[in-house]
Amino acid sequence: MSILDHKIDFAVIFSVTKANPNGDPLNGNRPRQNYDGYGEVSDVALKRKIRNRLQDMGESIFVQSNDRTTDSLKSLRERADANEALTKIMKSKSVSSEEFASVACEEWIDVRSFGQVFAFKGSGEKGVSVGVRGPVSIHTATSVSPIDITSMQITKSVNSEPGDKKGSDTMGMKHRVDFGVYVFKGSINTQLAEKTGFTNEDAEKIKEALVSLFENDSSSARPEGSMEVHQVYWWEHSSKLGQYSSAKVHRSLSVKPRKDEPKSFEDYAVELTELDGLQAEIIDGR
Repeated sequence: MSILDHKIDFAVIFSVTKANPNGDPLNGNRPRQNYDGYGEVSDVALKRKIRNRLQDMGESIFVQSNDRTTDSLKSLRERADANEALTKIMKSKSVSSEEFASVACEEWIDVRSFGQVFAFKGSGEKGVSVGVRGPVSIHTATSVSPIDITSMQITKSVNSEPGDKKGSDTMGMKHRVDFGVYVFKGSINTQLAEKTGFTNEDAEKIKEALVSLFENDSSSARPEGSMEVHQVYWWEHSSKLGQYSSAKVHRSLSVKPRKDEPKSFEDYAVELTELDGLQAEIIDGR
């Protein structure tokens, strides 16, 4: 496998229909919004979905969700301890940060992609504090137009505990975005790829994860089919630094509403300005 030797930029356009793409725990789990009313999905939430897709592909993931673990381990420390090479390093008298990072990057694709902070206290042995910077960076997704949020009151029709006096009158709230088109952008840096061992094959796996981002991701807040990737734009430069800055490449993609109140993806105009010597691969979502 060859280390990535050229810069990559990408962008993803997806839609949300009657779903909560990313609830804000500090705001009653309402869909995230900025002060101008535009919807947002955090980069952390997007990386979680990419990790899940990579995990579904059979890749080894360090930061696994507790409800999706494939190794029965319930903490990051346990997962690190389960690796014999890392355990040997942690038990040595002087922990080599470079050696620790190298082993972790080789073992887990999310570490060599996004980076990771390893901060473990020692129990009879020296603690570990190692930081890895990953080559894959992702922006927060932002809706093209301000979003409308619908809130509904829901009731619980059964008691949680025997003898609980609360019944069907127990209230709760559920929030959703009626419809919105979101865009997020990202880049893959070759200098950091060299440090983590991120390969061309890894880049292809990231691309595949973006195309199928919402597969196997349904929940009560995001029913099956309510989140849809429409297009992935993938720019592969011809050099390590790239012919253009990431900002210029990302600006070459424009998504604008055709109507004052867009209700479907067809109500948006997607335009791509061609950059001399840099061709975008356009992939339709699955």
